[in-house]
Amino acid sequence: MDRFQEMQVFAAVAQEQGFSAAARRLGLSAASVTRAVAALEQRIGTQLLTRTTRSVHLSEAGQRYLEDCRRILAEVQEAEDSAAGSHIHPRGQLTITAPVLFGELFVTPLMVSYLTQFPEVCINALLVDRVVSVVEEGVDVAIRIGELPDSNQHAIRVGEVRRVICASPQYLASHGRPRHPQELAQAPIIATSAIGQLRSWPFIEDGETLSVRAEPRLVVTANQAAITAACLGLGFTRVLSYQVASKVAAGELEIILADFELPPLPIHVVYQGGRKAPARVRSFVDFAVKTLREHPALER
Repeated sequence: MDRFQEMQVFAAVAQEQGFSAAARRLGLSAASVTRAVAALEQRIGTQLLTRTTRSVHLSEAGQRYLEDCRRILAEVQEAEDSAAGSHIHPRGQLTITAPVLFGELFVTPLMVSYLTQFPEVCINALLVDRVVSVVEEGVDVAIRIGELPDSNQHAIRVGEVRRVICASPQYLASHGRPRHPQELAQAPIIATSAIGQLRSWPFIEDGETLSVRAEPRLVVTANQAAITAACLGLGFTRVLSYQVASKVAAGELEIILADFELPPLPIHVVYQGGRKAPARVRSFVDFAVKTLREHPALER
């Protein structure tokens, strides 16, 4: 392999955190991927990856080299795209990130529609419940929920979501409807560790923050599991409004204590490059902004 190919292989191994996964992604054999990284390390004269029986991690030198690799590969890709006309016509690889459930409910249908319209574009979607570094992980477009830190990235607001408390109509009919957040302290709670609020649920009362200590009967790691348990009548759960919009519309869940909710969270489409971004990025951003702004679940 030449140096450019070795960089591509090394970057894939670092992102996938494994040789076999990188090989599958690149369409190569695991042995050829292993040899390429070994040859790279031998030529450079330092260890870039720390290998264990279960995983692969970057060394300190590997982290620095990965950042340089991504910059060089991006510049080469940009040069090729420009020569091929992709700054005019959408084509090439597009990397997108979004939260898992938001990605499943909103971004996946959006991507399918976009790919149907732009057949020369391929998408790699990172649907994960963590803040992916746009620069370090080579992401073209990110869908963010929540306030954004100051950065030089471009961001377009496309909607907002509420943090809501909900329960099934059957549960509310049997046990009554709480009129104040403090009533939740003695109620059966379904908590999700994904939002990091197992023991305290914040509210707003008369302009002041009110914190209710909740002792959950059920703790799950996925929002969808908490929603399912609430639909089955176990008790109350706290999620984002878009996550239960279809359940509320279908009458499977009801939102309570809306007068005590925290301010809504904004949703942004974040991308790099501005007007200099390739056509595939600009066209996807335009497509995503229009589609998400028209979705009723993301409106106030």
